Amino acid sequence: MYKVQFDHPIHIHFIGIGGISMSGLAEILLDRQFTISGSDMRNSDITDHLTSIGAKILIGQKADNITDDIDLVVYTAAIHDDNPEYAAAVAKGIPMMSRAVLLGQIMDNYSRSIAVSGTHGKTTTTSMIAHILLEAATDPTISVGGMLDRIHGNIQVGNSDLFLAEACEYTNSFLEFYPRYSIILNVEKDHMDFFTSLDDIKHSFHQFASQTAKDGLIIINGDMDFAAELLEGLPQESVSFGLKDTNDYYAEDIRYDQEGNASYTLFHRGEDEGRIQLQVKGIHNVVNSLSAIACAKAIGLSMEDIRHGLLSFGGTKRRFEYKGSLGEITVIDDYAHHPTEIEATLASAKYYPHDELWVVFQPHTYTRTKEFLDDFARVLSQADHVVLADIYAAREPDTGLVSSGDVFRLIRDQGTDVHYFHSFDEIEKFLLSRLKGQDMLITMGAGDVYLIGEELLNM
Repeated sequence: MYKVQFDHPIHIHFIGIGGISMSGLAEILLDRQFTISGSDMRNSDITDHLTSIGAKILIGQKADNITDDIDLVVYTAAIHDDNPEYAAAVAKGIPMMSRAVLLGQIMDNYSRSIAVSGTHGKTTTTSMIAHILLEAATDPTISVGGMLDRIHGNIQVGNSDLFLAEACEYTNSFLEFYPRYSIILNVEKDHMDFFTSLDDIKHSFHQFASQTAKDGLIIINGDMDFAAELLEGLPQESVSFGLKDTNDYYAEDIRYDQEGNASYTLFHRGEDEGRIQLQVKGIHNVVNSLSAIACAKAIGLSMEDIRHGLLSFGGTKRRFEYKGSLGEITVIDDYAHHPTEIEATLASAKYYPHDELWVVFQPHTYTRTKEFLDDFARVLSQADHVVLADIYAAREPDTGLVSSGDVFRLIRDQGTDVHYFHSFDEIEKFLLSRLKGQDMLITMGAGDVYLIGEELLNM
């Protein structure tokens, strides 16, 4: 396999350079004096930023973009062999690697690498740890799967031996990583277009844990019924976190302020470590913060820096993000696209002052909608009113086997007020006619549903 050497800059071309993760890797390599080019389907703030720091950005993907001076081509899981640039690179015999392989190779250059994995919460937890590391002035390199205000984007290039990144399980990407510190937040069924069963997913997470450095640390959610199974036979040291007092790190006396932000008393192996105040909502973020604390303590940071770092974190883009107000109506946007995530978001909303709760949900991918059809209906029914948009296909073709209409019928059968429209324009007009008082509107999903809230606020 081709090996990228940090001390030997080459010309690397990224197919799909405008993506969050791809752009972050490109920026790290630009800082190391690599020559970077890349293509994307359209200009964006991300591509404009890359251009400003020295990358050559090409709009549109075509064979001519693959020039003879390119030493390596990097692609994402969304790129297939019929892509013209991919095919041209193959024809020219240019070495190629996936985004995950490149990220793993970059990670290998840092002696204290941290990889944050889990079905849910990766971006939030990575961002929490980032705030702590920055508060402690550790000068880390950070690659996060969302836009973080503290670093004015999704990447921070540092000069220390600390590297922090998300580790995504989809297509087993995280199996390209060999971190010093591995975090496992939770493990549930998802991405069933790739995995065959929960056991298949658990096997991948076990393999991910096994690739932690032998002198490293596995930080795992001990509240999972099968946490011990994920660690079975592994020689690495581990610590657990969660809400149960059987964990190494756990929370008690959890409270919420008038804005719904959580605080709790931290315990470490039975010892009271004092109060932790968060500026984010929900019991799930209490658990996320416990994993961040366990990681920060493992690398030797003080509780003072940990407290200040967590207190400075107000959330990431599209995670219970306050977008604005229509009079007294609160507009929130959230990336939740799995039933567990939706349930956590709706639980968080209970602590935020409002009258009635409206959720506009855009299902994400046909396979996920079909796999969790009943669960989507069950959790969405916890809202007062549900408005459904068509399924956001993402990488998938429409099989004709499932639609938002199926979710609509199941929610309606549970007695919840539910509506289904095929266009955002129809949804916006309907909401304007129905929202009132101090209602809360949450646009929810991993697609482009956030545009609905933004359009309403611009009217």
